[in-house]
Amino acid sequence: MTSRFLIRPEAQVEIEEAALWYEDQRPGLGDIFTGELFELIQRIAGTPLQFPSVGTPVRRGLLPKFPYAVYFLVEEAETVIIAVLHQQRDPAVWKRRV
Repeated sequence: MTSRFLIRPEAQVEIEEAALWYEDQRPGLGDIFTGELFELIQRIAGTPLQFPSVGTPVRRGLLPKFPYAVYFLVEEAETVIIAVLHQQRDPAVWKRRV
């Protein structure tokens, strides 16, 4: 499949806010969060269809050590990250971005 990905601006803001929050909790934790997140995004971009659909055409990947989910679309030329949300957030947030 594709290994290219695009992070939409709204998702980029969510990533930055989460990383800053974790960094405020403990120095270095924000870097651990972003490292784990980008490992997941690389897996998503490499084999996006291994992740479950949560509503056509959106799929979701879960971070193993943080309570965050990555919502994405699989397009012909790239994988598009539409949201990076805490799992307790209202799913209507990502649904409005489809």
